[in-house]
Formats: sequence, structure tokens, C-alpha cells
Amino acid sequence: MANESDGIFPSVCSLDCPDQCGLLVHKENGRIVRIEGDPEHPVTQGAICNKVRHMAERINDKERLRYPLKRTGPKGSGQFERISWEEAIDTITDRWKRLIEAEGPEAILPYYFYGNMGRIGTEGLGSRFFNRMGASKLALSICQAAGMEGYGYTMGGSIGTDPEETVHAKLIIMWGINAVSTNMHQVTIAEKARKNGATVVVIDVHRNRTAKWADWFIPILPGTDAALALGLMHILFAEQLTDEAFMAQHTVGREQLREHVKTYTPESVSAITGVPVDDIYKLARLYGGSESAFIRIGNGPQHHDNGGMTTRAIACLPAVTGHWLKRGGGAIKGNGGFLALNRSALERPDLRTNRWAREINMNLIGSALLELERPISSLYVYNSNPAIVAPSASKVREGLAREDLFTVVHDLFPTETAVYADIVLPATSAFENTDLYLSYWHHYVHLQQPVAAPYGESKSNTEVFRLLAAAMGYDDEALQDTDEAMIEQALNNPNNPNLAAVSLERLKAEGAVKADVKPLFPGKLRTPSGRIELYSATMERKGYPPMPTYTPLVDDGPYPFLFIPTVNHNFLNSTFSNNEKHVAMERTPKLYMNSADAAARGIGNGDAIRVWNGRGSCELTAAVGDDVLPGVVVSQGLWSDGKSGKAVVNALTPDRVADMGKGATFFSGRVQVDKR
Repeated sequence: MANESDGIFPSVCSLDCPDQCGLLVHKENGRIVRIEGDPEHPVTQGAICNKVRHMAERINDKERLRYPLKRTGPKGSGQFERISWEEAIDTITDRWKRLIEAEGPEAILPYYFYGNMGRIGTEGLGSRFFNRMGASKLALSICQAAGMEGYGYTMGGSIGTDPEETVHAKLIIMWGINAVSTNMHQVTIAEKARKNGATVVVIDVHRNRTAKWADWFIPILPGTDAALALGLMHILFAEQLTDEAFMAQHTVGREQLREHVKTYTPESVSAITGVPVDDIYKLARLYGGSESAFIRIGNGPQHHDNGGMTTRAIACLPAVTGHWLKRGGGAIKGNGGFLALNRSALERPDLRTNRWAREINMNLIGSALLELERPISSLYVYNSNPAIVAPSASKVREGLAREDLFTVVHDLFPTETAVYADIVLPATSAFENTDLYLSYWHHYVHLQQPVAAPYGESKSNTEVFRLLAAAMGYDDEALQDTDEAMIEQALNNPNNPNLAAVSLERLKAEGAVKADVKPLFPGKLRTPSGRIELYSATMERKGYPPMPTYTPLVDDGPYPFLFIPTVNHNFLNSTFSNNEKHVAMERTPKLYMNSADAAARGIGNGDAIRVWNGRGSCELTAAVGDDVLPGVVVSQGLWSDGKSGKAVVNALTPDRVADMGKGATFFSGRVQVDKR
């Protein structure tokens, strides 16, 4: 397909998005000119978001990197000169060999995430290479870590309802997820359910696009979602809206939970959450009395100091009511556990001889670059842009500016991180690679085969790691495997029978294959008891409260506003924030304020404002109204430095670690707001 200059070719979306849409890529004269949804995809059915609809403009952007670069000016100056791939690889590996001899391999740290969700390019050869080297490990904890650990204590893993079944739900609760912007096909399914009589409720800190679409929007104070979940359970038990038979058969701890939630009275929960008492009763009765209720648990609640416990608390609701047995009911936090690959075969931890090497939390990269007694002396960045996506961005950039830090960035564009690099390598796009894609929402596995030739001199992650391995003198067979061989190894997972019928051969023939996922109930979960654990002895042993519990947020300083830097509609994290088309669609970086808060500061709608705290500041435009509660301010999107001036919202966010999973606490910061 890559060698064919004209035609329409099947593909899959590479973005870190649960929908993972089937695509059709249009080419003319060897150039991608248009991207549309594949109407034959069983879940996404031809509908795609504006981000991807305009992806061709990103792939062909004039700013895209064409060849390797070497820094010629001060770090951060953006002064580079063109070099050959041979010089780039020699420069990198010569520096690494000297570092390993002088300081040991742990002086080198890979920094990566899912800027491209291809599992071979992200988790495959790179992990093998750095394991072989013995480099410092990276804790991939910036996104779903806290929530997944909390959900796992309740449910045993990243498993939930098949989203295709949720069309049958009669009540759909979108809890902390702006699904219109981040999970649009769940909205499409919910819309079909609504035509069949379903009610859609949104619980969120902001009247966003999803809240405006819903039948009922319930605004809540940030970081208090666990209290609301426990308050709902208080009413469900008190009014006998529970499913005692389901709990008796499929849970442990129901009697302890029954007693535990008695202290979470609607009145006390209202005082914590800002949700009126009458609304708490109304929601509990609606949920408990529903024929079939489904909760889509979003990323929002987990990005707090108490995020893991919050997600655990919400996950208990469908167990208390037995909605897991009702068609379309239950919950989804994520479904990635159903499609679990053979991670050992993919990443080859056996190549590492220093198994107790230090691990660096990616949320703490600023502190790690500045404060470690054994410093990080080299950073290799791919599939990520820490200068703008990591918390406490001012600290991160100070660390990246270290002249003694040898940094390599492999990317499609000269990102905010790349301007601090010593060597910049041009990356292929997903459309130019062979890779394996797994949704963490629906149950389909996808194969991406190249539909376009590499852009300029760009190379894929796997190509570059093979070159680096050869130059380092690593002759391990595992570092020479082809992309297809790694796909076969990853799919061969005896511990996951869901993938038994998914093979490379079948993926080549069909493009997308649905895993053979059985209903959760009746069945045995991967918790210690094999049941839903309302009471978790494992948590108790680890020092956590064994019951779902509300804990207030950490004191973040003497600032009046809780600050939530959430997603916008036309970027995905920093991806697209440097592309003119997407910036034009999103228009301007805003801060949503309550009218009363704005009036008290003399701020009007559209005014230029400064948002600041002890970590840094940024400049935004005020959006004044009733879309947020008093005392709360919300921004949307990670805006590129080059397109937004001083709108780097992560300059304000804390780099504390959440209660579970070493997760991020982006949404637990406080700020002050002034008119500029």
C-alpha cells in the first residue's frame, strides 16, 4: 500500500483515545490528501472526530521534521543544523558509551508515552533496547495509573461492560468524562439508547460539551466524587434499592459496606460536594430504580490526590445494585485488560541484568532532572512532549535546560521539548509504520500496515532502535526482530484466552478482529476472592482503608480557586496544538470562571487574565458564566508555545503523586486569577 501512489487504503487511528476508529486514507500522487472514517468498522462505523478528519494537514505540515538535526546554539534557542543519520547515531551512541563507563547505565533515562498508541513502536523494541542497556526505568503513570489501581482493587483489572451492549442501558451516567470530545462513539451509542428511552446524566466540574448534551447535568466540586458515590450508596442501602442476591453471590464485604456508608449522609455529602441534597436523593433513586444503568467512569476524577480511591468508590455502585447482570448495565473505566498482550514477550525484561535499577516516575521528571543525587545525564524522548505535558512545567524546562544533560528527541515536529535537545531525529507517522493497536474501550484488535512512504528521511521508533542497538554493539536476537515478529510474539499470550483467535494472519486479512470476550458474570474475577471486593483485605495490608472512603484533597496553598486544566475539543494533549488548522478550530485558550468570582475581581467575559500560583503563571482569556461552580476555574487544552504565547497551563499543576498507582494530580492544584 505504501508503494501505491493513488487509491483508498484501510487504516486505524493511532491517537491515545478509547474509540480507536477504523479509517480510510485517500492518496493522490503518493501523498495523503484526505482521511475519513471506515463505514465497515463494526463499532466506529465511519464516524470520526475533527482532529482526525483534518489529520492530513498535520501529516503534510510544512513544519514537519525531514532530517536529523544537531544543536548549534544554547538549549532552548531552537538553533540546529542538518546532519546525516550516520552522524546522529554515532553521536548518540558515543555519548552513551562514555556515560555508561563513567556513571553506569542508569544515568540514561527513556521518556515516552502513548503519543502513538502502536504497541510495537511504543512498548516493543524501545523497551527491549533500554532493558538490554540497563537504563533507568520509567513509571508510565501520567494518565490512568491511579484510577486503574483503584478500579482493580474492586474489580480485579481493567475490565467492564462491552460498549456495544450499552445501547440497551436505560440510564447512562457520564462521570468525569467529556465524552463528546474524548469518547465520541460512546456518545453515539448513548444517543441510540436515548432514542429507546434512556436518560443521560453527566457528573462533572464543568458544563462542557457533554454536559450540555445530557438530559441532566450535575456540577460537583473537584476532588469530591468519592463522597458523592458513598452518599449514593448510603441512600441505596437505606431505601432498599440494592440487589442483595447479586451482592451475596458476587461480592465480598457487603455488610461492612452497609455499615460504612451510614456516615455519608446526604446532608454531609452535599456540604462536601456542592451537590444539593434533593439531587443526591434523585440520582440515587434514578440509579437504584433503573431497569439497566451504565456508568462511564472518566479520567477526570482520578487526576486528584485521592484519585485511586475515588475510582474505586464509583466502581462499587454497579455491584451494590446488581446492574452488572442487566443488559447494557455495569461500568467502564477501561477495557484494556480484555486485550492484554504478552508483555514479557514484547518488552523482554529478561534482557535486563540490573533488575533492581531505579525507577523514575514520569510525573516527577522535573524534580528528577534537578534533584537526584545520582543525576540523569541523558534523556531519550519519544512519543511524548514532557516540556508541555508533564506537571510543574517550569521545573521540567529548567531541568531540560541543563547544559550537562544530553537529550535526544525523536518526533514528527520540533516540539517544545525538542528545542532543548542536542540531537533531534525525524519520526514517521503512524500511517508509515507497521504496528498493532488495541482499544482500551471496545474489544477490537487492529493491524496497521504502511499506507504511505516515510516522510523525508524520517524513521520509525523500531528502525531507530535497531540502528542504536547495532551501534552500541548489542547483537541480541531480540533487538533484531521484525515488527511483524514482535506482533506475533505479543499476541501469543497463554494467560489471555480472549486473544486465542487473534493472529497476525487473520489481522492481515480482516484489519480488525474482535477478541473473544465472555461476560463477566457469572465468572471469576482476578481479585483475591474471585469476586467484586467491596471490602479489600489487600488494600488493608497495603495500608489503605479497606472500604471505599472519601479523603479531602491535599492543601495546595493559599490560593482561592481549584484549578482544573482539562481537555479541549480539537487537540489531544499537545498533539495538534502546533497545527494551524486545529488551532484555528479551537480559537483561543480560555479560563472558565463563575460570574460571581469574576465580578469580585472586575473581570469581564473576554478579558485577558493572568492565572498564577507558587509554581508559575500563564495568560488566558476569561470565559465568564455559570459553567463552573464558585471557587472553581477550568481551562481546556495544552496549547503549543508557538501558537499561544504564555498559555502553558502545566506551569501551574502540582507534581505530587496520587494516592495509588504513582498517578498524576493535575486537577488538585489551586490558583489565583487577576485581570491583566
